[in-house]
Amino acid sequence: MEQLPSLDDLIDMIKRRFNVIAAVTILGTVGALFYALSQTHLYQSSEVIQVARPKIDGDLARTTVDGSSARRLQLIEQQLMTRGTILDIADKYALLADAPDMRPSERVSRVRDSVTIQGVAAAREGFTDDGTVSVLTITATFDSPEKAQNVAHEFAQRTIALSAASRIEQARETLAFFSGEELKLQRELAQLDQEVADYRRQNELTLEGGLEFRQTQIASLSDAVLGIERERITLEQELAQLDQTQRASTLERQTREIEAQLKILADQEALLRARIETLSQALDTSPQVQRDLDAFERRREKLQGELDVISTRRAEAEVGFKLEEQNQAERLTVIEEAAYPDYPITRSRKSIAVMGSIASLILGFGIAYLLELRHPVIRTAQQMQSRVGITPVVTVPSLEPTRRKRKMLAKTRIALAGYIHDARNRQTLRDRKKS
Repeated sequence: MEQLPSLDDLIDMIKRRFNVIAAVTILGTVGALFYALSQTHLYQSSEVIQVARPKIDGDLARTTVDGSSARRLQLIEQQLMTRGTILDIADKYALLADAPDMRPSERVSRVRDSVTIQGVAAAREGFTDDGTVSVLTITATFDSPEKAQNVAHEFAQRTIALSAASRIEQARETLAFFSGEELKLQRELAQLDQEVADYRRQNELTLEGGLEFRQTQIASLSDAVLGIERERITLEQELAQLDQTQRASTLERQTREIEAQLKILADQEALLRARIETLSQALDTSPQVQRDLDAFERRREKLQGELDVISTRRAEAEVGFKLEEQNQAERLTVIEEAAYPDYPITRSRKSIAVMGSIASLILGFGIAYLLELRHPVIRTAQQMQSRVGITPVVTVPSLEPTRRKRKMLAKTRIALAGYIHDARNRQTLRDRKKS
């Protein structure tokens, strides 16, 4: 049978295959009922978090927390989905408490599959994507509305707390780094100044001026020596011009006074010449000393430049830390709390049973049609005319006896069989008597 050309043929097929259709429909309906009763309703609740912009413009007070919000939220999501956090939340809200024999790894996997975190990117400024997220939606799906609401709210609160803690921690570490570098450079500068002071003291450079100062000092000492020599010459002339005719005691006294002055001048001249000699020897080493002092100065300028940069960065890091600590920078705020779900998101058991019954009925019709295709029989004149092209002259209907007639025919067959059996037995007896 290739097709059902008319409604009568379809009705005839249903009559012939009614038992098959009924059996498949009943079995399918029973299976659908059991399947519907075994299904658990699932409830879904979502909490929406907004990534709010800083209260103070970044050009006025820049934060030290770098990176896009999408990357930071991704790191937070990874922390939330860790094994320890999942088990902590599961124990707190008695998730999967109806399965105490479930292993921890299976519980973690089930909770992870039941919670989704999805971010919505912010509108682009220009043609570049800076990875900024404007809204973060946390959705929880569980077998009770209370669990769905509580878990969504718990994940949202932990997300906000982790975000704030991570930003403050990053700002604190940045400030600690630059503060440590600033202190380190200050110590190096102090140590360098001490080295310069020791070097100047060793080379008698306690006063500023270096080579010029020594040369000026040598010139002054030389002038002083010349003055002493002039005084000495003057005294020697006075000594030579003493009046020899005066009394001996007076002459001796004047001579002693002039000689004492000459001795003092000689000692002063010797001291000045020793100082001049010392300064002259120092002048021989002055180029090397100057080179060493220039090297010290270059080191000091380098350290001072680094210190200026680090001090500026440290001040910026301090401002960024205050912004994060006072919650003035980028922050997460809840704009829509997790609501109590009124209806489950899964299909109702009644609709599952109805759909299963309809599907079973359709399947029964399909099986019946396949059985008809396996046994193609022409049963009506219309089928013969449409398929063979021959119009039958006479059609003999299939006369099916009714139930009462079938019973009567069965009794008649039994009675007839008994009569034939008795007749055969009597004939057998006659034959035996004749023989």
